[in-house]
Amino acid sequence: MELNAHRCYQAIKARDARFDGQFFIAVKTTGIYCRPVCTAITPKEKNCRFFPVAAAAEREGFRPCLRCRPELAPGYATIDITRRVAHQTAARIEAGALDHGSLENLALEFGYSSRQLRRVVEREYGVTPVELAQTRRLLLAKQLLTDSSLPMLKVAQASGFASVRRFNHLFRSRYGLNPTGLRRKGKPDTSSECLTLKLGYRPPLAWTELLQFLAGRGAAGVECADGNRYWRTVRMGEHKGWISATPSKKQNVLHIEVAHSLLPVLTPLLARLRGVFDLDANPAVIGAHLAQDSRLKPWVRRTPGLRVPGALDGFELALRAILGQQITVKAATTIFTRFAAKFGEVIVTPNPELRFLSPQASRIADARLQTLIDLGLTQKRAQTVHLLAKQVASYQLSLEPSVDLEKTLTALKEIPGIGDWTAQYIAMRALRATDAFPASDLALLKALKVSKPREAEVLAEPWRPWRSYAALYLWNSLKTGG
Repeated sequence: MELNAHRCYQAIKARDARFDGQFFIAVKTTGIYCRPVCTAITPKEKNCRFFPVAAAAEREGFRPCLRCRPELAPGYATIDITRRVAHQTAARIEAGALDHGSLENLALEFGYSSRQLRRVVEREYGVTPVELAQTRRLLLAKQLLTDSSLPMLKVAQASGFASVRRFNHLFRSRYGLNPTGLRRKGKPDTSSECLTLKLGYRPPLAWTELLQFLAGRGAAGVECADGNRYWRTVRMGEHKGWISATPSKKQNVLHIEVAHSLLPVLTPLLARLRGVFDLDANPAVIGAHLAQDSRLKPWVRRTPGLRVPGALDGFELALRAILGQQITVKAATTIFTRFAAKFGEVIVTPNPELRFLSPQASRIADARLQTLIDLGLTQKRAQTVHLLAKQVASYQLSLEPSVDLEKTLTALKEIPGIGDWTAQYIAMRALRATDAFPASDLALLKALKVSKPREAEVLAEPWRPWRSYAALYLWNSLKTGG
């Protein structure tokens, strides 16, 4: 990735938050690298080097700043198709793909050899996949050392290291710091039931609207809002627990509480939570693009920083989308709650409103069709849910953000009862597509004052590649939809 040094320097002089996470500045005289928003004294331009990712700075021997904490920088997202494989690989590594798997297996997911994938990643980021993984582990470990009171063994394990010895060696050699010494400088969280971490984002963040959207469409007992705080239960593999999220009043971060039972899957969980809250979006760029259209301009200005809510579990989101076909949001949520109570699992959490884990595809796939009908579905819709659950449970269909978008949309629409609206909605939220657009949605048609989906598609053409966000702004303008 090419960086214009002079423009980067102007950004750090202004401490422009729109550039946070898009590059890192390394200071040759101190050997430290920082975020563009670091509050330290701005160095002279001749002493600066600029890197697209933290791993590239560390490869050159620079250490992370203890003040601005590069591990809190929001990841940068792009839709450049020519870099898709490199970026998806980086996302999979960020989610811990190399912690318990090999580069060879990761390469096979993209139809590459390990050598080809290594070359693609190195061309884009200037570092190898292994170096990306090492930096991700070290930065997460640094955050856990600073913000928690976890024992060293658990810090190492939660960060993806195979042993404390390997963790200590790499931490000292890369950062020149003793892990225990860094802990003494931090302010650990002494909570006995959970771990509290921070997830950074680029401001602004329309948290109220995001919170209302998530809680308003979730199953009662699985997720809810408590004042300004978001809660939900979590199942990842065999690990079960809960999380909560609250925005900081002083920093551009979310405070995330994570049950200790989820520590073994902390890395992939944090990656998924970034998607749930759409924290890698660049609202300044998206908003400026959409505001060029007179239809969207007033809504963009009224609610800056509107995000596209993601999904912690792709099947759960797809189930919710099917249940929401041709009925109101409230009615769909009621049926969704019945599914959670029937096909989820009872769990104890600090919030009495959280009682169930989300419905499992395997349990729905094994259920009788009449059981689904008895929960309030028509026979045709029950058949759609049943077939979707069987395909997901048997791994014929994956609803993860890393899948091939077009192939997955085609596979979804081959399931009887799933049309373009449902597929596009799933793409928006579960697959994290920035340019999905459910043109046949009645609320969108109403907001655009047109009667046909084709008319909506024509009007939406200038909004590419951010039509998913445009849909959210239109829904928000009506306080309904989705």
